[in-house]
Amino acid sequence: MNLSNLKPAAGSVKTRKRVGRGAGSGLGGTSTRGNKGAKQRSGYKKKIGFEGGQMPIQRRLPKFGFKNINHVEYKAINLSTLDALATAKSLTKIDVQALHEAGLVAKKDLVKILGNGALSVALEVTAHAFSKKAEEAIVAAGGTVVKVNA
Repeated sequence: MNLSNLKPAAGSVKTRKRVGRGAGSGLGGTSTRGNKGAKQRSGYKKKIGFEGGQMPIQRRLPKFGFKNINHVEYKAINLSTLDALATAKSLTKIDVQALHEAGLVAKKDLVKILGNGALSVALEVTAHAFSKKAEEAIVAAGGTVVKVNA
């Protein structure tokens, strides 16, 4: 065996269909494209969302709702999560950076502390927003609340 007699395995290579090369080839005439219409012509490209002339779905369905441009999306963190983090890593200050390092929030997330759970240690908590219940619970546990602007 050498390079001059290498060839692919039998049946692994198919010859390409040569359409439009005369009636004798069996693939002449309409060249497998059917009769008449845009699909038979060269350069045919159907528009996105075209449904054969039927009213397309994006025009059948009504528009609804709106997007509030003033809406701010916060990542919610509960007091129970803060307590678990503080006891696990023996922290007294928890800020957005500490939450990011713990894998609880992304770097650019805005953080809101919610009041679900309880605190067993006094913490200095820094975040973008606090619920009233969370703020009261942190202060009741002997901690402080620091609000940061985004």
